[in-house]
Amino acid sequence: MNLQARTVAILTKPADEWRVIASEPADVASLLREYAAPLSGLSAVCRFIGLTLVGVGVPLLGTYRIGVLRGLSMAIVTWVFALVGAWLSAVVVEKLAPNFKSHGSTVDALKLVVYAMTPIWLAGVLALVPQLLPLTMLAALYSIYLFYLGLPVVMSTPADQVVPYMVVAALVIIVISLVLGAFAGVAIGVSGMGIL
Repeated sequence: MNLQARTVAILTKPADEWRVIASEPADVASLLREYAAPLSGLSAVCRFIGLTLVGVGVPLLGTYRIGVLRGLSMAIVTWVFALVGAWLSAVVVEKLAPNFKSHGSTVDALKLVVYAMTPIWLAGVLALVPQLLPLTMLAALYSIYLFYLGLPVVMSTPADQVVPYMVVAALVIIVISLVLGAFAGVAIGVSGMGIL
């Protein structure tokens, strides 16, 4: 799998690419190491640059920047938690499958999660200019669409079960993201106080 080719293909011709993804061999480690880690790492690096070097404009106060060490801590923690979140989300997607007449392994579910996350991770480039971060909502909507297209192909979900499965999985993934975000906030706050 070529990272650039896969990224372009999943964004531009997702229906065809999901069929390729479903049929190719993979394992958890390679999906996380070769696809999720570089893309989520790109997002983390861009956020680091945006928050430490560019800064956020605050009305009446000027530009706010965080310190380099705190920014580095934030980048590392969010990168690690993005990978953990992808894996946990895949486990949940796999465990939910029988409830929606679907089936697939953890690897299949991880394929679905990491490739559907592509637009969100790429939208992390917007963090170079923190004022543009609200545009990531468009990337999130496209990720949902990719997930929708991938469910029947990767998890063998019947057509009448795709939307319910997608909604339940999305809610659980949002909860996982919120919980991991809270843990990341605590970890970053603790490291910012010089404890870590």
